[in-house]
Amino acid sequence: MSNDRIALRRLIEERLKDSRAVPDPTNAVPAGFAPGDYESIRAYFPAAPIAAAVLVPLVEHDTGLTVLLTQRASHLKNHGGQISFPGGRIEPTDLNPLEAALRETEEEIGITRQHITFAGYLEPQLVLSGYWVTPVVAFVQPGFELRLDCREVESAFEVPLSFILDPVNHRSRQRELGAVTVQVFDIPYRDYNIWGATAGMLMSLYRLLRTE
Repeated sequence: MSNDRIALRRLIEERLKDSRAVPDPTNAVPAGFAPGDYESIRAYFPAAPIAAAVLVPLVEHDTGLTVLLTQRASHLKNHGGQISFPGGRIEPTDLNPLEAALRETEEEIGITRQHITFAGYLEPQLVLSGYWVTPVVAFVQPGFELRLDCREVESAFEVPLSFILDPVNHRSRQRELGAVTVQVFDIPYRDYNIWGATAGMLMSLYRLLRTE
């Protein structure tokens, strides 16, 4: 068992131990944008976004933690073909964002809650498509069997968390949003490009865990 993996898990647990799910989007941040641009672009986001939740699954391999990501089916109306976390809108029957994320994860990729240990919540994120998303960070024990719902998910893959946390792998670029020029981040990995809200949530995790 890797000492680095144990130390990183402890750091994640420590940084998230007091996290709470917020009940409304008031404090949600624009997903995928640099913190310095938040206030200048809030007007471009929906005034009444729909509540959603995603699972940020950290798989505990002996060799280290990985982030499990999905590629959405290309035929989907919203975010087709993009890299994402398993998740979706919070239904009235869901007790909280954690329950919504667990339900959606089982529905989309087949991982049941017996493999999942809750770690905490990242800051909620506003998405231009009309949602505010609560990212639920959790550790996932290996041994699960992926069962992808082909109506929503085209494929799934893992990225070493060490790769995500290395700023060398963060690509900054400029984007026009209305009359404003803003900074966004991509995280290219092999043949995939992680961008948009998913990259924003991973950057949020990076900023949370930064130790310098």
